[in-house]
Amino acid sequence: MISSRTAGRVSANWLILIAALAAALGLWAGARWSGPRTTALPEMASVVRYPAPRALPEFQLARSDGKPLTHADWKGRWTIAFFGYTHCPDVCPTTLATFKQVWKLLDADSRERLRFDFISVDPARDTPEVLNRYVAFFNPQFIAATGDDAELTRLTRALGLVYARGEPKDGTYEVDHGASAVLIDPNGNQVGLLRPPFDASKIASDLTVLARSR
Repeated sequence: MISSRTAGRVSANWLILIAALAAALGLWAGARWSGPRTTALPEMASVVRYPAPRALPEFQLARSDGKPLTHADWKGRWTIAFFGYTHCPDVCPTTLATFKQVWKLLDADSRERLRFDFISVDPARDTPEVLNRYVAFFNPQFIAATGDDAELTRLTRALGLVYARGEPKDGTYEVDHGASAVLIDPNGNQVGLLRPPFDASKIASDLTVLARSR
């Protein structure tokens, strides 16, 4: 089992290498196959921008409120999606706490054009009830969802992310997952990454600019 000191963060060397390779391939594929460039994103302090938008596959996950989460839900607004799990000892609660601060710094108009999604890669333990309580603790307006491994793997690979569960021991297990959040544009394309360490004020400033750009 992965030690509690490293669980929930990109701790294993092989996972770091896979994540780095996936991100690099994503950047290359985005530039090669994503089609014509759209209007360039503004300069931002907290977002690693892709050279061109990356089209994403159709998917269907289950939200904590019983509704489906599909690719269509990632259209019409800017979406910040973070993949983790509720038993995560450090990365997930720290990240969501920062996003909570970001939300407080946004004005009402910006909030109307933005959404934050927390997607669990631990569907066995993260039931709708568990997810609902967990995310509502940070912000009841954040969306929580999960799905089976087939859907989760297909989506995370398309986004250039990876996750891996440790071997169960004493009835529990840890999950290694990426610490970055993905940025989805109002057309439903991935256009960048938010990488730690996260700074709430910088993220809020960037998202305000994005919200006003379309």
